[in-house]
Amino acid sequence: MSKTSEHILVVEDDPSLSEWISDYLVDHGYEVSVANRGDTAVELVEADHPDLVLLDIMLPVKNGFDVCKDIRKFYPLPILMMTACVEESDEVLGLELGADDYLSKPIKPRILLARIKALLRRGSEADQLTVRMFGGLKIDSISKSVSLNGMPVAVSSNEFDMLWILASEAGKVISRAELVQRLRGIDYDGFDRSIDIRISRLRKKLEDDANQPYRIKTVWGKGYLFAADAW
Repeated sequence: MSKTSEHILVVEDDPSLSEWISDYLVDHGYEVSVANRGDTAVELVEADHPDLVLLDIMLPVKNGFDVCKDIRKFYPLPILMMTACVEESDEVLGLELGADDYLSKPIKPRILLARIKALLRRGSEADQLTVRMFGGLKIDSISKSVSLNGMPVAVSSNEFDMLWILASEAGKVISRAELVQRLRGIDYDGFDRSIDIRISRLRKKLEDDANQPYRIKTVWGKGYLFAADAW
């Protein structure tokens, strides 16, 4: 199979699982590196800047939540978390710390591959677009950067993708179901909180009013609306 040239860092302390995932991804054309400790993972992300990080939560030295928090300070590309835990609180915390998506163990090969392709595809498609300006807000899809009133705003990959979708449909209500489909490639099950978490983080970073948001509005029972004239 031909190489994709895309580099994935697998952070997993179980040798048999990391080997299986690595072999599977290599067979599908990806370049793969492996880290089995959290502190090592942070160093590798900073040094190699992979196209995607596949990150386990239960790791020695530094757990996956701390790794996610640390690398989000300098790494804007996709983070896909995985864990054997089934608690919703773990998923919510991972998303709040900046993870783009979440997989529960045991890992299903085809689902893993589909999630990885979706995350990498979103980044590739965004790179082909241009710059959007709304008053003091500038969204640059080439550098995946955001600035407000001339000051840079630190956003994660998933936050940028969310903002880009909303801004591209400025003035139009976009439902949670549509956002989940476009961002995660899956159907909305009525319980997925990832969209609300990302919206909350964006509002805070973009100086929106948390109690009465006027920049990214909530249209109750319908979805969210990006207000083009509120910047």
